[in-house]
Amino acid sequence: MALINLWHISKTYGIGDLEVHALRDVSLTIDAGEYCAIVGASGSGKSTAMNLIGCLDRPTLGDYRLDGIPVNTLGTDALADIRNRKIGFVFQQFYLLPQLTAVENVMLPMVYANVPKSQRRSRAIQSLQKVGLGNRLHNRPNQMSGGQQQRVAIARAIVNRPKLLLADEPTGALDSQTSRSILDIFASLNRAGMTLVIVTHDEAVAQQCDRVITFRDGQVLSDLPTAKAAPKTLA
Repeated sequence: MALINLWHISKTYGIGDLEVHALRDVSLTIDAGEYCAIVGASGSGKSTAMNLIGCLDRPTLGDYRLDGIPVNTLGTDALADIRNRKIGFVFQQFYLLPQLTAVENVMLPMVYANVPKSQRRSRAIQSLQKVGLGNRLHNRPNQMSGGQQQRVAIARAIVNRPKLLLADEPTGALDSQTSRSILDIFASLNRAGMTLVIVTHDEAVAQQCDRVITFRDGQVLSDLPTAKAAPKTLA
């Protein structure tokens, strides 16, 4: 069943008197439970595509449906609700609040999702346990390594039990060994049924996915199962 449907999506930005065509007539379907990488050179349109998929921006033309909902017709408040309920985000930077502990950072999204206060702490602890940080609940970010902070960020992203996890260069600030542990967490989440879409420049990260979608000049250049995706497409 399709979770993400993009139909003839275009995105144009105005910069002074210039028009920048970030996406040009992109059509794409991602089914529930898939594990996809979006790759391409800087300026290829991959980050714009992720912003649209994540309901952080709207297309100039075309139709986008997330889980059957025509999200590009929704107002700002309704879009925020979709993001809170259906999408988790992981970025290269961890964006943890330094004054809060791990469990307090993970509890934050539940405030905006109106999760009952009595459930927030237990759900945050469960989420941290899923990423192997059950022993770091009360540590603040400056008491954790980069890999541990990224695990907290993942726990925060999944605590509202989203259908879709979007990750933008999630291993970009990590060493290779730590990156592998993060990818193991992603694989485990996918096996449990979560849909993952990862934007990456890293061939090793893309090859962990089941499907590689390559953007060039605002269009989909190729869309292949991982075994058929040539390494050069990641350049």
